[in-house]
Amino acid sequence: MADTETMECITEHERILQEIESTDTACVGPTLRSIYDDQPNAHKRFMEKLDARIRNHDREIEKMCNFHHQGFVDAITELLKVRADAEKLMGQVKDTNRRLQEAGKEVTAQTEEVICCRIQQRNMTTTVEKLQLCLPVLEMYSKLREQLESKRYYSALKTMEQLEKVYIPRVSKYRFCQIMAENLPRLREEIKEISMSDLKDFLESIRKHSDKVGEAAMRQAQQHRTFNSAVAKQLNLGHYTKPVYSFNGRTHVPNGLLMNDDTGDDEEADEEVLTAQDLVDFSPVYRCLHIYTVLGDRETFESYYRKQRKKQARLVLQPQANMHETVEGYRRYFNQIVGFFVVEDHILHATTGLVTRAFTDELWNMALSKIIAVLRTHTSYCEDPDLVLELKNLIVIFADTLQGYGFPVNRLFDLLFEVRDQYNETLLKKWVVVFREIFESDNYSPIPVETEEEYKLVVSRFPFHDAEIEKQGFPKKLPMSQSVPQIYTQVKEFIYASLKFSESLHRSSTEIDDMLRKSTNLLLTRTLSSCLQNLIKKPHIGLTELVQIIINTTHLEQACKYLEEFITNITNVSPETVHTTRLYGLATFKDARHAAEGEIYTKLNQKIDEFIQLADYEWDMSESDGRASGYLMDLINFLRSTFQVFTHLPNNNNDHASMSGKVAQTACMSACKHLSMSLMQMLLDTELKQISMGAIQQFNLDVIQCELFASSEPVPGFQGDTLQLAFIDLRQLLDLFMVWDWSTYLADYGQPNSKYLRVNPATALALLEKMKDTSKKNNIFSQFRKNDRDKQKLIETVVKQLRSLVNGMSS
Repeated sequence: MADTETMECITEHERILQEIESTDTACVGPTLRSIYDDQPNAHKRFMEKLDARIRNHDREIEKMCNFHHQGFVDAITELLKVRADAEKLMGQVKDTNRRLQEAGKEVTAQTEEVICCRIQQRNMTTTVEKLQLCLPVLEMYSKLREQLESKRYYSALKTMEQLEKVYIPRVSKYRFCQIMAENLPRLREEIKEISMSDLKDFLESIRKHSDKVGEAAMRQAQQHRTFNSAVAKQLNLGHYTKPVYSFNGRTHVPNGLLMNDDTGDDEEADEEVLTAQDLVDFSPVYRCLHIYTVLGDRETFESYYRKQRKKQARLVLQPQANMHETVEGYRRYFNQIVGFFVVEDHILHATTGLVTRAFTDELWNMALSKIIAVLRTHTSYCEDPDLVLELKNLIVIFADTLQGYGFPVNRLFDLLFEVRDQYNETLLKKWVVVFREIFESDNYSPIPVETEEEYKLVVSRFPFHDAEIEKQGFPKKLPMSQSVPQIYTQVKEFIYASLKFSESLHRSSTEIDDMLRKSTNLLLTRTLSSCLQNLIKKPHIGLTELVQIIINTTHLEQACKYLEEFITNITNVSPETVHTTRLYGLATFKDARHAAEGEIYTKLNQKIDEFIQLADYEWDMSESDGRASGYLMDLINFLRSTFQVFTHLPNNNNDHASMSGKVAQTACMSACKHLSMSLMQMLLDTELKQISMGAIQQFNLDVIQCELFASSEPVPGFQGDTLQLAFIDLRQLLDLFMVWDWSTYLADYGQPNSKYLRVNPATALALLEKMKDTSKKNNIFSQFRKNDRDKQKLIETVVKQLRSLVNGMSS
């Protein structure tokens, strides 16, 4: 078994040795490692085997060396023989080389020169090629600098783009190109800042020039409006049969022909009208827009521009505090607004997307609300109708101008209706002053007419027609006073003034007619009526003036139909139209006439009261003076003369005759009733404590004069003793005391046919008690004569019965 293992070990060592001999030394490591991985004594046996193998190889080497030794010796001998020849050859070679070197020195020098020239030529060629590549870059960069210096920033940005994308990549390895590439972003930012600065300057410039732009646009709109009005008039006259329009100082008709405007002045005016492009340089906006577009930052630019324009819009819409004082203040305000939106409209159409229609509409709606609010506020401060009218014309031109640029202006025309109301209010206030001046300057006397020319002049101012007066010779008098034609003329002037506001409102004739009639109604029913009422109430207006006022209002009432015809002729709207408003002058003048009549009654009563205050009765007198009191006779004379004035009231036709008679009768009846009531109150005055029979007799004389006045028919038209019935209460009361017919009064009291039916028991009792007190204090009665005692008892008995009657009435 041990022999077998030894043989295997020997065989393995042989294999290892063969492997070591046949492989590279770098791969011996794993083979040697396997020796140590085997049995413990394998290493020793391997070393022994290795030594044996080495000895075998040494013996083989020695045998080979012995075999070749003689050949080596022979070779050495041959080399020694050749050495001498080699040294000789070496000397010859060196000598030949020396001569060759000496002969080739000049060639070598020339060759080196040629080589240097070739190198220089090659370098020059390379340099030219590289410069040809760099020159376009440098030229473009130089062009960029020139463009920046000349402020052609958009072109500069395009040049930068070409440099970056085309030229610099070709020579990017050169340092100067790298510097250029690094500078380009900085240059872009500079261009961006410069263009934004230009834009800010532009925004500031248009803020300052907006009023000039707006003024030019509104002037142009005014010229077109004037031209269209002239054309419309010519069309109405039949000069033209086709619509025309104006463009650049020439008139175009639909068939394509051109005709010059009527006057050279109009052409010059058209040529002088400057547009927004003439007044404002828009290039900064275009340039900045293009620059930001190229830089890819267009949205930022659009946002900034719109934000700044919104701020400017708010500033433009802020009015000056005193704008309402002059029309120039409104004109500047409108010019700025128009200029702002003309610029925006130009930007809208000249650029793509910088501002949109939605943006301008938003600005306009915001502006429109502010404008309307401002105008409402400031027009409320305006008291001058001429200023309001000029403001209306400005608003119309303002609206027409902006409407021409596509902005909706319906709300402005709606506002004009509010301004129209304000205008009418200012007109009404102005005409209040006019009417007051007319009334104050009037003499309230019939108009004297000396010649036919004067008569025609009055008739031309006021529609007066009276056949009887026309038949009369000159000189003659017209029934109305001077204020009537003046008021009629001023009403027509008011209609003209109101019509001025209605022009250019783009309203139909029917609407204008309705507006005129409504404003005229306000003038009649409010202004003129108020002035008449105030005139009637003035203390210095006497009865004569009141009578003349009644006459005047009658003629003004008759003239209302001519005012309606006047409005119809202006508006060409038939009065039979369904919705035509009627004038309320009839009611106005009737009310004024009734007020004048009432004031006549009031002043008559006041005058009667003044005379009554002059009464100075001796209430304890023993017997009367035998004649009426002086104050009463003066009062009656005053009433007679006063009622004669009523003969001047118009009675040229049946209606006026009945009206004048009614006024006179009513005034006379009112005066008599008031006089009767005043006399009755004088008797029953609580401060009057006693009345004698003599005073009663004196009072009876005065009442008799009143009755005589009533029966004398101071005003014709009373039937029978109607006027005397105003004193019936006094007459029956005085008869009762004068006759001392108490038995009849008490017996017939309450009967419809009683002689003293109008005597009230309380009135009789109050007067009887005043006489009772007098009887007690009378010295004659104090003597206690039988008759006097009987009379005193009778008075006491009557007093008791009257008190029972009064108590019965109260229960």
